Amino acid sequence: MSKETRTLMMRANRLLGAQLVEHNLVKIEDLEAANERFIEIVSAQDNRQSTILGILAYDLKVLKEDDALHHLVEVEGLGLVDLRDYDVPDEARKNLDLDACWATWSVPFDREEEFFFVATAYYLSPAVRAYWEKELGGPILWFGATLEGIAEYLEKLTAALPPGVAAKPAGSAATH
Repeated sequence: MSKETRTLMMRANRLLGAQLVEHNLVKIEDLEAANERFIEIVSAQDNRQSTILGILAYDLKVLKEDDALHHLVEVEGLGLVDLRDYDVPDEARKNLDLDACWATWSVPFDREEEFFFVATAYYLSPAVRAYWEKELGGPILWFGATLEGIAEYLEKLTAALPPGVAAKPAGSAATH
Protein backbone atom coordinates (compact mmCIF):
# COMPACT_ATOMS: atom_id res chain seq x y z
CA MET A 1 0.00 0.00 0.00
CA SER A 2 1.37 3.39 -0.95
CA LYS A 3 2.00 6.11 1.60
CA GLU A 4 -0.88 8.16 0.15
CA THR A 5 -3.30 5.24 0.39
CA ARG A 6 -2.20 4.46 3.95
CA THR A 7 -2.80 8.12 4.88
CA LEU A 8 -6.24 7.92 3.26
CA MET A 9 -7.05 4.75 5.22
CA MET A 10 -5.97 6.28 8.53
CA ARG A 11 -7.93 9.47 7.88
CA ALA A 12 -11.03 7.61 6.67
CA ASN A 13 -11.12 5.45 9.79
CA ARG A 14 -10.35 8.31 12.19
CA LEU A 15 -13.12 10.49 10.77
CA LEU A 16 -15.58 7.61 10.61
CA GLY A 17 -14.95 6.89 14.28
CA ALA A 18 -15.51 10.54 15.17
CA GLN A 19 -18.81 10.58 13.25
CA LEU A 20 -19.99 7.37 14.91
CA VAL A 21 -19.43 9.03 18.28
CA GLU A 22 -21.02 12.30 17.14
CA HIS A 23 -24.14 10.45 15.96
CA ASN A 24 -24.29 8.53 19.27
CA LEU A 25 -23.75 5.17 17.59
CA VAL A 26 -20.75 4.36 19.83
CA LYS A 27 -19.22 5.71 23.04
CA ILE A 28 -15.86 7.47 23.02
CA GLU A 29 -14.37 4.81 25.33
CA ASP A 30 -15.34 2.09 22.84
CA LEU A 31 -13.83 4.08 19.98
CA GLU A 32 -10.58 4.48 21.92
CA ALA A 33 -10.39 0.71 22.48
CA ALA A 34 -11.16 0.11 18.79
CA ASN A 35 -8.44 2.57 17.75
CA GLU A 36 -5.84 0.62 19.72
CA ARG A 37 -6.86 -2.62 17.99
CA PHE A 38 -6.97 -0.84 14.62
CA ILE A 39 -3.34 0.27 14.94
CA GLU A 40 -2.30 -3.35 15.64
CA ILE A 41 -4.14 -4.58 12.55
CA VAL A 42 -2.74 -1.85 10.32
CA SER A 43 0.77 -2.77 11.48
CA ALA A 44 0.07 -6.33 10.29
CA GLN A 45 -0.98 -4.89 6.88
CA ASP A 46 -4.26 -6.83 6.76
CA ASN A 47 -6.49 -4.77 4.42
CA ARG A 48 -9.62 -6.82 5.02
CA GLN A 49 -9.37 -6.37 8.80
CA SER A 50 -8.28 -2.70 8.72
CA THR A 51 -11.67 -1.27 9.57
CA ILE A 52 -12.69 0.63 12.68
CA LEU A 53 -16.32 -0.22 11.86
CA GLY A 54 -15.53 -3.93 11.76
CA ILE A 55 -13.64 -3.77 15.04
CA LEU A 56 -16.50 -1.94 16.76
CA ALA A 57 -19.14 -4.30 15.33
CA TYR A 58 -17.45 -7.70 15.28
CA ASP A 59 -14.51 -7.62 17.69
CA LEU A 60 -15.81 -5.37 20.47
CA LYS A 61 -19.52 -5.94 19.69
CA VAL A 62 -20.46 -2.41 20.79
CA LEU A 63 -22.20 -1.53 17.51
CA LYS A 64 -24.41 -3.52 15.19
CA GLU A 65 -23.52 -2.95 11.55
CA ASP A 66 -27.27 -2.95 10.85
CA ASP A 67 -27.65 0.05 13.17
CA ALA A 68 -25.02 1.94 11.18
CA LEU A 69 -26.80 1.02 7.92
CA HIS A 70 -30.15 2.02 9.39
CA HIS A 71 -28.62 5.42 10.26
CA LEU A 72 -27.44 5.83 6.66
CA VAL A 73 -30.95 5.17 5.36
CA GLU A 74 -32.98 7.07 7.95
CA VAL A 75 -30.72 10.06 8.66
CA GLU A 76 -28.48 10.40 5.60
CA GLY A 77 -31.10 9.35 3.02
CA LEU A 78 -28.99 6.70 1.29
CA GLY A 79 -30.27 3.58 -0.39
CA LEU A 80 -28.70 0.20 0.26
CA VAL A 81 -27.11 -2.16 -2.23
CA ASP A 82 -26.18 -5.82 -1.99
CA LEU A 83 -23.18 -6.40 -4.23
CA ARG A 84 -23.04 -10.19 -3.83
CA ASP A 85 -24.77 -11.01 -7.10
CA TYR A 86 -23.70 -7.86 -8.93
CA ASP A 87 -21.55 -8.48 -12.00
CA VAL A 88 -18.31 -6.56 -12.12
CA PRO A 89 -18.33 -4.32 -15.23
CA ASP A 90 -15.30 -4.71 -17.52
CA GLU A 91 -14.56 -1.00 -17.19
CA ALA A 92 -14.28 -1.31 -13.40
CA ARG A 93 -11.88 -4.23 -13.70
CA LYS A 94 -9.42 -2.20 -15.74
CA ASN A 95 -9.33 1.17 -14.02
CA LEU A 96 -9.98 0.78 -10.32
CA ASP A 97 -7.50 1.39 -7.49
CA LEU A 98 -8.26 -1.59 -5.26
CA ASP A 99 -6.04 -0.31 -2.44
CA ALA A 100 -8.09 2.89 -2.29
CA CYS A 101 -11.28 0.81 -2.22
CA TRP A 102 -9.97 -1.20 0.74
CA ALA A 103 -8.74 1.99 2.44
CA THR A 104 -12.16 3.64 2.15
CA TRP A 105 -14.37 0.55 2.28
CA SER A 106 -16.06 1.90 -0.84
CA VAL A 107 -16.32 0.81 -4.44
CA PRO A 108 -17.70 2.42 -7.60
CA PHE A 109 -19.89 -0.35 -8.98
CA ASP A 110 -21.70 1.24 -11.90
CA ARG A 111 -22.06 4.33 -14.01
CA GLU A 112 -25.16 5.68 -15.69
CA GLU A 113 -24.51 8.62 -18.01
CA GLU A 114 -22.61 11.15 -15.87
CA PHE A 115 -23.56 9.55 -12.51
CA PHE A 116 -21.25 7.19 -10.64
CA PHE A 117 -22.79 4.64 -8.27
CA VAL A 118 -20.62 4.06 -5.21
CA ALA A 119 -21.31 1.45 -2.53
CA THR A 120 -19.74 2.19 0.85
CA ALA A 121 -19.70 1.12 4.46
CA TYR A 122 -17.91 4.40 5.29
CA TYR A 123 -20.28 7.11 4.08
CA LEU A 124 -20.11 8.92 7.42
CA SER A 125 -16.40 9.61 6.90
CA PRO A 126 -15.98 12.98 5.15
CA ALA A 127 -12.53 11.83 3.98
CA VAL A 128 -14.11 8.97 2.04
CA ARG A 129 -16.69 11.14 0.32
CA ALA A 130 -14.09 13.79 -0.54
CA TYR A 131 -11.68 11.20 -1.94
CA TRP A 132 -14.24 9.61 -4.27
CA GLU A 133 -15.72 12.94 -5.36
CA LYS A 134 -12.26 14.07 -6.42
CA GLU A 135 -11.25 10.71 -7.90
CA LEU A 136 -14.38 10.21 -9.99
CA GLY A 137 -14.86 13.85 -10.97
CA GLY A 138 -18.60 13.61 -11.44
CA PRO A 139 -21.84 13.37 -9.49
CA ILE A 140 -22.09 10.35 -7.18
CA LEU A 141 -25.11 8.38 -6.08
CA TRP A 142 -24.08 6.83 -2.75
CA PHE A 143 -25.37 3.51 -1.46
CA GLY A 144 -24.79 1.91 1.91
CA ALA A 145 -23.35 -1.59 1.93
CA THR A 146 -22.06 -4.07 4.48
CA LEU A 147 -18.36 -4.60 5.12
CA GLU A 148 -18.76 -8.18 3.94
CA GLY A 149 -20.50 -7.08 0.75
CA ILE A 150 -17.70 -4.62 -0.05
CA ALA A 151 -15.00 -7.21 0.78
CA GLU A 152 -16.56 -9.91 -1.37
CA TYR A 153 -16.96 -7.52 -4.29
CA LEU A 154 -13.33 -6.39 -4.02
CA GLU A 155 -12.18 -10.00 -3.89
CA LYS A 156 -14.26 -10.69 -7.02
CA LEU A 157 -12.60 -7.70 -8.71
CA THR A 158 -9.16 -8.99 -7.75
CA ALA A 159 -9.96 -12.47 -9.04
CA ALA A 160 -11.19 -10.97 -12.33
CA LEU A 161 -7.81 -9.36 -13.05
CA PRO A 162 -5.76 -11.19 -15.67
CA PRO A 163 -2.90 -13.25 -14.19
CA GLY A 164 0.15 -11.11 -13.44
CA VAL A 165 -1.81 -7.84 -13.68
CA ALA A 166 -1.90 -5.70 -10.56
CA ALA A 167 -4.58 -3.23 -9.65
CA LYS A 168 -4.10 0.36 -10.79
CA PRO A 169 -1.92 2.43 -8.48
CA ALA A 170 -3.30 5.23 -6.36
CA GLY A 171 -4.01 8.35 -8.35
CA SER A 172 -5.20 6.56 -11.45
CA ALA A 173 -8.63 7.48 -12.70
CA ALA A 174 -11.30 5.08 -11.49
CA THR A 175 -14.00 3.93 -13.94
CA HIS A 176 -13.40 6.74 -16.44
